[in-house]
Amino acid sequence: MVSDLDEASTLVTGTGRDTGIPIAGEGAPLVSEFAGWELAAALGLSIESGRNLVAQALELAHRLPKTWARVQAGNLAPWRAKRIADATLHLNPEAAAFVDTHVAPFAHKTGPTQTQRLVNQAIAMFMPELAAERRDRSAEQRYFTIDHDQVSFAGTSRVHGELNLADAIDLDDAVRRGAEQLAALGNTESLDVRRSLAVGMLARGQQALEFESPNPVVSAGSTTQGTGSTTSRRREVVLYVHLSEDALRSGDRNAPAWVENAGGHLVTAGQVADWCGAGSTTKVTVRPVLDLAATLHSTGYQPSLTLTEQIELRDRTCVFPWCQRAARGCDKDHLVPWESGGPTSSDNLAALCRRHHRLKTHGGWTYTVVEPGTYLWHSPHGHTWLRDRTGTTDLRPPTVPSPGDPPDQ
Repeated sequence: MVSDLDEASTLVTGTGRDTGIPIAGEGAPLVSEFAGWELAAALGLSIESGRNLVAQALELAHRLPKTWARVQAGNLAPWRAKRIADATLHLNPEAAAFVDTHVAPFAHKTGPTQTQRLVNQAIAMFMPELAAERRDRSAEQRYFTIDHDQVSFAGTSRVHGELNLADAIDLDDAVRRGAEQLAALGNTESLDVRRSLAVGMLARGQQALEFESPNPVVSAGSTTQGTGSTTSRRREVVLYVHLSEDALRSGDRNAPAWVENAGGHLVTAGQVADWCGAGSTTKVTVRPVLDLAATLHSTGYQPSLTLTEQIELRDRTCVFPWCQRAARGCDKDHLVPWESGGPTSSDNLAALCRRHHRLKTHGGWTYTVVEPGTYLWHSPHGHTWLRDRTGTTDLRPPTVPSPGDPPDQ
């Protein structure tokens, strides 16, 4: 095994002479090593930075032609294209082509998280062995550590770990409920402090539901032993999982599936099958596909469950520019206020997180619907953004660099 490209090229030639070396993804041409060094010197870059710049250019020109065409047309900033190229260097040609096809039209507004999700999907579809290897490696890297060696003067310890997705969501839900119950009981500490206290409650076997009422009612399946204690029913934790019809019918455990929770995760159909096969601890609900283009109505201020589900699936996240908070945890904002006669309907509701809902209501921001799921935002100082499911587009006119500006590297 060799540690870097310099050592590898020496082993190949046996003499240390210049040789063509692969620095971009599979299928890209080899590059003269010494020519790359000269280019780096001419640009005032280190050898590693110069090599990376050439690798990005080769990746774009030879493996990401659709994205490269946008750079050449002048409607995609080079730094965005280079970031995409960095993410695809390790992909095979089929996976790279898949990413290029899907990212190129939206590359001007796609962030690194969205790009990485697309890369992960390409790996699952076109590089199943690598996907399986990554899953196995991730499973082996799970851990949970409580560091007592760094106990502070205040008597606290640090806790960190990496859990299975379903377990992590379950734990997060339990901690959230505990923090809410502490607040309901009069605890005035910050949310972070209450969450930490809730973890202690869980460690001592105190379920948050025990404190929901000073006179708890015994539910079906609960028992009392003459001590006045009750057994709380199990918490319900919901995973929102999306699978294609092909994934359901093919039986391919490596087929990609999408989990909305916790910001969104790409998993496999096999993982979903394992979760669904957890026996009595799991309840599986299959919901029909909603027509996201249909206009639904509710008679009152609050949207119906079906209308709420449609808004959450349509918008996916808070629709404020650049915000990525999941729509399922957002308010459903009336664009035309209910008090002013605005209907509770698909074309008058949008997902806004509490912070941006407050900003829109009290901060002078306005937005209009271009079409369902697409919004035009205006700031108090006249800036405008277009927001849709693919991301955010800044509509300010491009600035012309001054002669003294450094070149884009």
